Amino acid sequence: MDSAPNKGRMFVQFAFFKTLPEWRRLPLSERQTGKEEFVAVFRKYEDMIVARSYSLVGIRGDADLLIWRASQTMDRLQEMHSELLKTGIGRYMTNPYLYFAMTKRSQYIDAHSHPGQDGARLQVRPSDAKYLFVYPFVKTRAWFALSSEERQKMMTAHIEAGNRYPSVKLNTTYSFGLDDQEWVVAFETDEPADFLDLVMELRGTEASSYTLRDTPIFTCVQKPIKDALDLIG
Repeated sequence: MDSAPNKGRMFVQFAFFKTLPEWRRLPLSERQTGKEEFVAVFRKYEDMIVARSYSLVGIRGDADLLIWRASQTMDRLQEMHSELLKTGIGRYMTNPYLYFAMTKRSQYIDAHSHPGQDGARLQVRPSDAKYLFVYPFVKTRAWFALSSEERQKMMTAHIEAGNRYPSVKLNTTYSFGLDDQEWVVAFETDEPADFLDLVMELRGTEASSYTLRDTPIFTCVQKPIKDALDLIG
């Protein structure tokens, strides 16, 4: 067992940003400076933590930008977020959704690993896939009252369904006691149709009947941070 305080796990945050309408009414030069400040902070921390940027412009009305980031320390995530909000554009941003979680070894993954997932699941390793689908996830209390054998049986069928879509990589992070949800799941793919078909198939599994909540769901398009900000205005 890893002797480190967090047992080799990483803190993971899905930070969604919404830019106020007043931002687009500022002079062009002021907007440009504000975006350059934001990019500089992002790139500074990109060398210290795992960080990827995604655009939601034109996809959802309540979020423009996602920064998916992971670090060995919670402090680093807080520091980055604080610095981003102090930039010219950051002062006009809100966080309508901010999900916090950690990585953890799955109790089911040993017997049935997903083709796109590393075995331990302790390190966040984003791919270059164009699309990321993110949502918080909560199970019913009845699920946790089942025996481990019953849950394993249902999860075996659930995982086998997922394995029929190798183009979709699953990233599962755990929020028990850290945030309102129990898990945050993020699916990476270049084929949105495959993800749609996967979700439809998973709805028919027995394990799905124990889902209490799996919304809101975010469709995110991976963009370099400068391009993601330019799409905002």
